[in-house]
Amino acid sequence: MEVINAIGRRKSSVARVYVTEGTGKITINKKDLEVYFPSAILQYVVKQPLALLEVAEKYDIKANLDGGGFTGQSQALRLAIARALVKINEEDKKKLKDAGFMTRDSREVERKKPGRPKARRRFQFSKR
Repeated sequence: MEVINAIGRRKSSVARVYVTEGTGKITINKKDLEVYFPSAILQYVVKQPLALLEVAEKYDIKANLDGGGFTGQSQALRLAIARALVKINEEDKKKLKDAGFMTRDSREVERKKPGRPKARRRFQFSKR
């Protein structure tokens, strides 16, 4: 099997993934998954598509993550891994789609409006 690559995005995070056959090692920006995402919840989010298809020990994954925070990065990585697994085996698409791993979450931060402290928040009203 040659190297399969895919891309995933969430908020302002971009994940580029390269999947090869191997022993289940996940490397992110030249660091181990456990070092890059110390939180067990974020590690679980990243491994969800692999666990669903029961192929966690079958592929090695190298990922480049850029932009955003750790939550957005982990979810972008999950989408990229799911897309790569579909490129490897097209029959897995229905399973991954039903679990919601093939959908790009398009929610972005709303821009700040002039004359307001945030996007929708108004300054406190003072009658006197």
